[in-house]
Amino acid sequence: MSTKFFRICSLFVLTTFHSGSYAESAHEQDQFSLILQQLDAIERLATRAEAASTAEPVERYRFDYLRLSKDIQRIRQGVQGYMSPSRAQPRDPHEMVGDYRLDTPEAEASP
Repeated sequence: MSTKFFRICSLFVLTTFHSGSYAESAHEQDQFSLILQQLDAIERLATRAEAASTAEPVERYRFDYLRLSKDIQRIRQGVQGYMSPSRAQPRDPHEMVGDYRLDTPEAEASP
């Protein structure tokens, strides 16, 4: 399931950043609406994956679902802002991290 999830995320990112101009045509508006729907689908998949996660405390790494959720929200806000800008203003200079692996703290050794 995780491979399919990452393929969907990769496809979405490529689709999102492909266009370089304002959404002027009806076709482009439709495409951005589809992107927003895909974001919703990705978010639902991530929620299901998190619920089904069986991360054990002894595992060294686990997936950072909270960071993924924040990045999806950030992308959604960017697409919505592009589709219907309120007014010209500087863009948020923060970048997405893109690293969703959390290091699990090592358990203390028992005597």
